[in-house]
Amino acid sequence: GRSNLSYEPRRLRVATPITQCLFLIPLATGSLPIGEQSEPLIMADTKLRQRKPQGVDKPAKKASATKSKSKANDDDDDYSPWLDILRVLSFIFIASCGLSYVISGGESFFWGMKNKPNYLRADWWKAQMKGPIYLTLEELSAFDGRDPAKPLYLAINGTIYDVSNGRRIYGPGGSYSVFAGCDAARAYVTGCFAEDRTADMRGVEDMFLPLDDPETDAHWTTADMKKLRAEELEAARDRVHQALKHWVDFFANSKKYHRVGYVKRDRDWLEKLPKRELCAQAQNGRKKRRINSDD
Repeated sequence: GRSNLSYEPRRLRVATPITQCLFLIPLATGSLPIGEQSEPLIMADTKLRQRKPQGVDKPAKKASATKSKSKANDDDDDYSPWLDILRVLSFIFIASCGLSYVISGGESFFWGMKNKPNYLRADWWKAQMKGPIYLTLEELSAFDGRDPAKPLYLAINGTIYDVSNGRRIYGPGGSYSVFAGCDAARAYVTGCFAEDRTADMRGVEDMFLPLDDPETDAHWTTADMKKLRAEELEAARDRVHQALKHWVDFFANSKKYHRVGYVKRDRDWLEKLPKRELCAQAQNGRKKRRINSDD
């Protein structure tokens, strides 16, 4: 036991005081040889020297973040909103051309239509915003086209239309000037423009009824003739309705003219007017009743 204690610790050169203390403890006990005791201590000292303190990589990470931020700032500096604006304007232009071509039926890419639909007309929108106007026949007569500063109006079956776009036709000297400034619904059916400038349609169905002729009518019995006349009257009234409806629909569906209001009348206005006779042109168009071969 005393021979183990003969080794002196100062003969061993240990790098640090910590390892020196750790090395002296097993030497004092004499449990291990000197070579076996020194090897793990030297390795532990090497690991301590190789271990890096915490936070060494932080400057590198901080430098990388600074570089990324600088690159993002450069990208922001390169961005310009004008490119996006140009793209939007280009899309709107192309879409507008395509829509114009479809709506105009292939007439124009740039809304250059001769007869634009109502929703593309400024005067139509103004009329919609103002609402319908109500004019008496006397007030309506002031819009017959003689005053170029006023719009040109006509009425049919109580509805007033602005026909200023057809001033050449409906204005003074035009072929249909008799319709301007009045409600001449009767004339649209009878064709008597000068005589029938009125909305009174009573008796117009007579123009579609056959003329009574005793010789011809003798082919029917009294009961058959009564039934036949009732059928003829119903058919005549339907023809009047269809003839007037044709012109009412013409103005209502027109892309050139638009509705602006209605004629203001008393409720009993028809009773105040004398019943009109059928105009000569309409009367001369009537024929005798035809005899069927079966009769």
